[in-house]
Amino acid sequence: MNLPRFQFSLSATDGKARAGVIRMRRGDIRTPAFMPVGTAATVKAMRPQEVRAAGADIILGNTYHLMLRPGAERMARLGGLHRFMGWERPILTDSGGYQVMSLSALTKMSEEGVAFSSHLDGSKHLLTPERSMEIQRLLGSDIVMAFDECTKNGATHDEAARSMERSMRWARRSREGFDCGGTHAEGAALFGIQQGSLDRDLRAISAQKLIEIGFDGYAVGGLAVGEGQEAMFATLDFAPDQLPVEKPRYLMGVGKPDDIVGAVERGIDMFDCVLPTRSGRNGQAFTWAGPLNIRNARYAEDLGPLDPECGCPVCNDASRAYLHHLVKAKEILGAMLMTQHNIHFYQSLMGRIREAIGSGRFADFAAGFRARYSAGK
Repeated sequence: MNLPRFQFSLSATDGKARAGVIRMRRGDIRTPAFMPVGTAATVKAMRPQEVRAAGADIILGNTYHLMLRPGAERMARLGGLHRFMGWERPILTDSGGYQVMSLSALTKMSEEGVAFSSHLDGSKHLLTPERSMEIQRLLGSDIVMAFDECTKNGATHDEAARSMERSMRWARRSREGFDCGGTHAEGAALFGIQQGSLDRDLRAISAQKLIEIGFDGYAVGGLAVGEGQEAMFATLDFAPDQLPVEKPRYLMGVGKPDDIVGAVERGIDMFDCVLPTRSGRNGQAFTWAGPLNIRNARYAEDLGPLDPECGCPVCNDASRAYLHHLVKAKEILGAMLMTQHNIHFYQSLMGRIREAIGSGRFADFAAGFRARYSAGK
C-alpha cells in the first residue's frame, strides 16, 4: 500500500471551525488534534500505550532537550525517536528555538543562529536553521518545525518587525536545509511558523512570505507567551485567515481547555501544551465542570470519581479520596493517575469538538462547554 507522505483534507466546517484528517505514513491524525507533549522522549508519568489508549494520534518531542540529552546522533544510532520511546505513530518536533531563548541564561543571537550554553552542563552549542533541520531528521520526526525566533511579549512594533523578518529568513533556510537533507524523501513534512506579535499587518507579511516559500502546514507562533486570552483571541480573529485554507493550522503551546475551544472557533486545527501533564503532577484535574484541585481537604472522604462524565480508567477505578491521599502523600502513582485522567480528558474534548463540527452544532457545543467549565473555575 502506497501511503501518503502528507495529505490534509477537511471533512466538515462549521463557521470557521474545521474537522479533517492528516494522513501520514505512520498513521492518520484526526483534526482538531491535541498533541501531548513528550519533551524528553516521554509524556511524563505516562506509558506510550496509555497515551494512545486515551485517543492521541500524535505526540510532540522537543528538539532542544533531545539534542542535549541523549543527543541527536545517539538517537539516530539507536533507531530514532519512535523506536527509542516505543511510540510508532506520528511525532511532531519543535525547532528548539523557543527553549534556547527561554531556558539558557547565556545566549547570543545572530543572523547565523543562536549560540547558547546548555542548561544541563554549561556546554556550548550553536543552533541554526540548518542544524535544527539536521537534528529533527536524526530524531526521525514526522512533522518538522522551521527554526524561528519567538517574538517576546510586549515587543515594540519595530522589534516585532525585525524579529519576524529574521524568522522569515530562517524559514527559507529551514526549507532549504530540510530539502537538502533528504528529510522530505524519508516521509516527513515541514511546517512554517507565522510571527508578527499581535500586529495584523506584520502577521500578513509573515504569512505571505511563508506561502511564497511553501510548507506542508502553517503554525501560528508567538502567542501564549503572556499576552492573555483576550489578546490571543483578538489575534486569532485574523491570523489563521491569513494562512492557506487547504493546509493545517497549528497554534503552538496552547493551552487551557477554554483556550482550545476558542481557537477552534477561529480556525485552528492543531494544539500542544504541557498543561495536562504538568497540572496532573501538581494535583489539578480537568473536568467537564471545570478544573478541580484534588489537594483540597473537601475531597479527603469523597468516594466519587474525579469526573462523573469521564469514563477513563482512573475515573472508573479510583475515588477522589484515594487520589487526594496519593497526591498529598506525594506518591508517584498519584501523579500517574492524575496525568492519565487529564490526557484522556483533553482527547475526549477534541473528540467532542470534532463530532460537534461534523454535525453542524459547534456553536452550541462551545457555548455549553464554556458555561459549565467557567462555572466550575
